[in-house]
Amino acid sequence: MRLPPQQRPTTLSRSRLVAAGAFARAASGSERSRLLVDEVAGRADAGWVTATPEHVLRNRAAWDRRAADYAGAGLRNWGAALPSWGIWRVPDEQLAVLPPDLAGQDSIELGCGTGYVSAWLARRGARPVGLDNSGAQLASARVLQDRFGLRFPLIHASAEQAPCADASFDLAISEYGASIWCDPYAWIPEAARMLRPGGQLIFLVNAVQVVLAWPDEDDMPATDRLQRPYFGMHRFQWLGSDSVEFHLGHGDMIRLLRSCGFEVEDLIEIQPPPDATTRHPIATLEWARKWPCEEIWKARKSP
Repeated sequence: MRLPPQQRPTTLSRSRLVAAGAFARAASGSERSRLLVDEVAGRADAGWVTATPEHVLRNRAAWDRRAADYAGAGLRNWGAALPSWGIWRVPDEQLAVLPPDLAGQDSIELGCGTGYVSAWLARRGARPVGLDNSGAQLASARVLQDRFGLRFPLIHASAEQAPCADASFDLAISEYGASIWCDPYAWIPEAARMLRPGGQLIFLVNAVQVVLAWPDEDDMPATDRLQRPYFGMHRFQWLGSDSVEFHLGHGDMIRLLRSCGFEVEDLIEIQPPPDATTRHPIATLEWARKWPCEEIWKARKSP
């Protein structure tokens, strides 16, 4: 159910994974895939697996059940000529989400689902890795890799405990992946750990305004009234849903990013065009034209 947000913990209740070494920057795609698989296997053999938080298990089960419902959207996004973002599919050329030059960049998509964002990155010259908590979602991603003839490594893991080495990537990105389904006090420090100095973090989430205006019931559109307190936003579970989401207020998010060594570069509050449509009932178009229902954070790790 949609419950009031819980206060965030003052410390993380988990052990951080720390790995030695990094991917060879000049390695070929196939070699990097092999290195990644060897590293993940080595971590498991060494007993580096930590206790899995309850919300990670719940969200894994929920997305394993939902995966088939998102296969069609994954196919459309893989086949799209140009990237577009959020539930209103606003073009990247309007929002300028992706870096202009991705050639040779090592990227990781945190909560990749069907892997379409990683496919967009690969077509622009990046060397992507996709990570997701749901094995069923990754199975859909592999089907689409075969269909489009575009392969990159896929890892079945939570972004809160990513089995990747320190300073492995130039870009970490998440569109409604780890950005809302993982605890930000766990996944954002992990993203910082995996990024190289000067690396960029980009993530799309529900806007604070829409989270505050949602009714308690799942799959109901936002109202024009505040439904819950702003202070203390963190963990949410909605009426009729067995999954767990995470949403922070802007001040808490800025402080968290800065504590992890990031400088905030931009906060893009998405306004859909007048003729936009969506199949997701989180807000009406009229509502979303007045107040943001989605926002994109862009931050850079200090050199």
